[in-house]
Amino acid sequence: MLGERIREIRKKKKMTLEELAGEELTKGMLSLIENNKANPSMESLTYIAKRLDVEVTDLLEEISMHELRETLDKAEELFNVDVEKMTDKYKQLILLIEPFVPNLTQGYESARLLDIYSRSLFREKITGWEVLSNKAAKMYDQMNLTAKRASIGIFWAMVKFIEHDYSQSLQILVSERQKIESNHAYIDPMTRVDFDYHEAILHFAVGDSEAAARVMEEGIHFSKEHRIFYRIDDLYRLAAVHAEMTHNKHEKSHYLLKLKQYGEFADDLQSILAHDLFHVLSLISEKREYVNAIEISDKYLASPTTLEIYCHLFRLEKGKALYCLSRFQEAIDCLENVSIPPYIHHPIDLSLLYVKDSYIALSHFELGNVDTALQIASIAVESFNPLPPTPYKDFAKEAQKKINAK
Repeated sequence: MLGERIREIRKKKKMTLEELAGEELTKGMLSLIENNKANPSMESLTYIAKRLDVEVTDLLEEISMHELRETLDKAEELFNVDVEKMTDKYKQLILLIEPFVPNLTQGYESARLLDIYSRSLFREKITGWEVLSNKAAKMYDQMNLTAKRASIGIFWAMVKFIEHDYSQSLQILVSERQKIESNHAYIDPMTRVDFDYHEAILHFAVGDSEAAARVMEEGIHFSKEHRIFYRIDDLYRLAAVHAEMTHNKHEKSHYLLKLKQYGEFADDLQSILAHDLFHVLSLISEKREYVNAIEISDKYLASPTTLEIYCHLFRLEKGKALYCLSRFQEAIDCLENVSIPPYIHHPIDLSLLYVKDSYIALSHFELGNVDTALQIASIAVESFNPLPPTPYKDFAKEAQKKINAK
């Protein structure tokens, strides 16, 4: 109620009744207003709002705009914290925003809080997030907030991506992109690049490398033309992976050089790690410099700054190099410590890691453990079954075939 709102804001601003009353109201009258025993005139209400440094509407509304803005600031700060540093951040966001949800009906603050709240519900596997996400999307549309609206469309697509329903994910993304491009007069460059990147990775996910390469190249060209560095490192990594898969050495060298240059220029750890990982891949598959590959892998495995996923990838490459050096038991011991983090969902990333089982199987085979080798080789092939064709999938089948023949 009005009186309670006035008292709440006064106390937040650490003002006494006398300070708020000033010269135009008595302390007694203000006390009656705060206890809802007297209704202020519009003139008095305007005076109180001015003394509190808020809008009159903030006093009349059940939730003030000031309070919503404060809550949104806290929510944004929490939302941007790395989940590894704060594992319960989505629970905290739900607790923070939930009391306001029934009153989030209009304005940017309401839309953004609904957006963050619905994503937090999804992360905590709580039903009902879809309705609230749709509500936020409609509010963004009404305010013509294209980038925020596009972000929700990409989020909906990524929900299916996480479920490994890649075809449905691509369908949602393409549909949302068409809808936004039709209904919004202007698409800002960063949103355009975001769409290109996500569409490219989803085309790769369903095995349509031709469409993926086209969209990816469009994204890179657009980024260069408009001098936008947002997502350029992601696009370079994607291009390098595509070149690796298609055995295009020229393109791979070109994009790895770009990735290295970007990593050094921006001091971007992930770009540097990706470049050096590809270098290790080349040392094993092309140059057969296995000892060198192990030394580089060990350097990154010993570094506390190496990102988790790259620890697994460098460990995998070390295991492959050990296998190639006929150090089979060491290879098994190394590869058995390679695992797939729960946030890895793309078929190409999964393929890179699933191949570890094939190398474990081949190592057992070389040690004479044929039954164990056959069992693990079968697991590898089964893991690859739902994924689109890749050289790694072919390798898993060849490994199983080799062991079967024995």
